[in-house]
Order: sequence, then structure tokens, then C-alpha cells
Amino acid sequence: MARLRARTLVAAIMLASIASPLSAARESYRVQYSVSLFGLPIGRAVLESRFEGRGFAIAGRFASAGIARIFDRTDGTVSVNGWMGESASQPKEYTLDYKSGRKTKKTAIRFANGSVAETENRPERKKRGKDWVPVAREHLADVADPLSALLLPVSNAAEVCRRTVKVYDGETRADLVLQPAAEGETFSRAAVTCRARFVPVAGYRKGHSSIAYLRDRSRILVGFEAVEGRDLYSPVEATIATKIGTVHIRARPM
Repeated sequence: MARLRARTLVAAIMLASIASPLSAARESYRVQYSVSLFGLPIGRAVLESRFEGRGFAIAGRFASAGIARIFDRTDGTVSVNGWMGESASQPKEYTLDYKSGRKTKKTAIRFANGSVAETENRPERKKRGKDWVPVAREHLADVADPLSALLLPVSNAAEVCRRTVKVYDGETRADLVLQPAAEGETFSRAAVTCRARFVPVAGYRKGHSSIAYLRDRSRILVGFEAVEGRDLYSPVEATIATKIGTVHIRARPM
């Protein structure tokens, strides 16, 4: 899972869903995620989301699974806190810790006024070559982390699929351009299904085959469901066509 270079997109979809709500001022949700390739499990995650007013906090654990765990044993934790703005999430602090094989990595992002104020990566990223598209300050304005980016504060389904979601994972900046899915592309368990176009902005290597495939050839669908009692929509299912096959992601409440 960690080796999928499309982790900005996968994390945004896999780590952003919410279960059915509780009837209280402070609401808590626990969700289990499954990720499969060719029908075989390759990843899993469990997240707990807490809401109080417009504030939110999400935290959980993830791991590779099935045959993927034989070749890439990955375990980690992820968390974010912030508040919901009028049209997008407004994260405050995001942290990702994971171990893949013998390598341990950490990413921490601090946000201020809707923009990235500070990024910490351990170990530090290696020096990039001339084919690297660097991240500039202007790329880090009005962005969200992979964990909360697809929590969409909208009041009805018609508004969900007509927007661009800006995501930053500590290295890569990418846009997800959402449009209504065509007839026959919808997920049965979702209130609305969007077709998503992956647009790399910065923090990637020009000519990288996986990035080029996602940008130019991938068919990406994301299904959203309304969160009861809130003007908020959240992903419940997604498919992402990659070079090695179509990744299927599903969320279910616990």
C-alpha cells in the first residue's frame, strides 16, 4: 500500500469516510476499510472520527493485507484535526507514521489560515533531479490533507461532483477534479457517484509512468453518501484503475 505512488489519491479516498451518525452534540464514528486488487485483499484500515460543532478529529491504523503483506509488510497510524469550512475541510494538524519493511517514515503537516505552514518528513526527502517538479508556496494555498480532503461540506448531492479538491500529502500536490459519473457508472450503495480526474500539480517526477497513467488513462470513480444530520458528504466506495489493475476500496461502519 505504501509503495503505490498514487498514495495521495488512495489515502484521500480510503482514509476519509464516515459511518452512520450518533444522535448527540459530540458525534463519534468508527469505520473499517478494505482495499482489494483483482478481488484479493491488499490493505485494511480502521478509523474513528469525532465531530463537535464544526470541529473534527480523525485517527486510526492501517496495514497491508493478504498477498500484499508478503511482499510489502506495512503498518501505520494516521491522524488529523481541524474544522469544516463553508466549502472544504480546514485541517490544522496532520500526522502519518508508518513502517514498510525495515523503513520507518513520518510526515507531519501543520496548517494555518487554510494553507500549509510547515511540513516535516523523516527521514528527509532525498535531493531531486532536474526532472522533479518542485512544490512552490503558491501550490500550498487552500489545500487539505489526504485524510480529510474528501469530506465535502455541501447540503445536497447535486453539489458534490462539481468541484476540484486540492490535496497535499507532505510531498506531492495534486488536484482531484470531480464531475458527475455517467449513467451505468454509479455505485449502488452511494447517494451520488463522481468520476474523478487526477491532476498532478507539483512534488512529482516528470515522466513517472504511474503518475502519467493516473493522469492520462485512469478511470476513477468515487461514491459519496450523506452524513445524517449534517450538511456533509463522505466517500463510501471507490475504484481506481492503476497500471497493475483496478483497486477497489470499500468502507463499512463498525
